[in-house]
Amino acid sequence: FSERGDQIAAVIVESCPANMGVVPPEPGFNAAIRRLTTEHGALMITDEVLTGFRCSPSGFWGLQQQAGEDFAPDIFTFGKVIGGGMPLAALGGRAEVMDLLAPTGPVYQAGTLSGNPLATVAGVKTLQLADAGVYQRLDARSEKWRSELVSALDAAGVTYRLQNAGNLFSVFLGVDSPVRNYDNAKSQNAEAYTAFFHAMLDAGVNLPPSCFEAWFLSDAHDDEAFEVFRAALPRAAQAAAQVISA
Repeated sequence: FSERGDQIAAVIVESCPANMGVVPPEPGFNAAIRRLTTEHGALMITDEVLTGFRCSPSGFWGLQQQAGEDFAPDIFTFGKVIGGGMPLAALGGRAEVMDLLAPTGPVYQAGTLSGNPLATVAGVKTLQLADAGVYQRLDARSEKWRSELVSALDAAGVTYRLQNAGNLFSVFLGVDSPVRNYDNAKSQNAEAYTAFFHAMLDAGVNLPPSCFEAWFLSDAHDDEAFEVFRAALPRAAQAAAQVISA
């Protein structure tokens, strides 16, 4: 910005990166982007495709607001969860920007999945059902599942880093320091995660197949599912430990 501020139209940033594992930004990072874009007349576009309506009713941005970071981007982008399991994506923002889109404004925007009636109905119903009780259960459930995962890895002597954004979380095996960027994420032991994944799968638990993916829980993950998860963890943690120590 100091060199090319007047040439930058927009900054697009994941509110909380979750495509290399969950890597929450440092406090104030997103607010600093908002300050810079405002100073230079650029838009701030926040990607909440993975975090929107999942971490909270207002996504990871909402968690930042709760933490006292008082800022708002110009545009939010959403996906996945707003479709209620159906393929759907959306964007929204302040009226001054959104009014530039057709049919009100001159900018044509369209997509294969834009406004798909079936996906829209499923998404609306999902958001209607996602009341305060759902978020309370998700947050408590995520904390419980994370605690059980930590206990199993500790018992097996596995080095790891577990990071979360509200109820969204992921684990980096073979890492003993905070993961703050993609280079950090790549330093994890992918082979250990592969062993961990297949041991869990053999026991009936289908985790994200890549060590760079976030772990999602839903309101369908009940106590019965948790018991299956808990029972599978010790053997999977030992499988990861064997790879790390090899």
